[in-house]
Amino acid sequence: MAREADFVVEINPFDRYRQKHLSIKGKILKFTVQYEMNIGGQWLPVVRYDTAHGFFHRDVMHPGKRQEKIYIKVKDYNEALTFARNDIKKNWQTYKNAFMKEMNRYEK
Repeated sequence: MAREADFVVEINPFDRYRQKHLSIKGKILKFTVQYEMNIGGQWLPVVRYDTAHGFFHRDVMHPGKRQEKIYIKVKDYNEALTFARNDIKKNWQTYKNAFMKEMNRYEK
């Protein structure tokens, strides 16, 4: 029987990550892990890892709705989910700073 999990982890009042995954007997079938930041009361995606399109990849969002898709090779989706969570937990501040810097240039 498939199990679905969907939850949000608050880092602080302005930063969070959201995770959704589907598994059977501990084997991950698909997932999304997304770092989001709150700007002006609106939650914006900054970095998303997912298995959409049938492969594991990272989407890096850029102001103006542009996004960059980066393929990541892993042995399976369990390894991919662990990688995604660990990367966001470790690097969310770096992703936030890059997004804010880019946003400031975009708005000028």
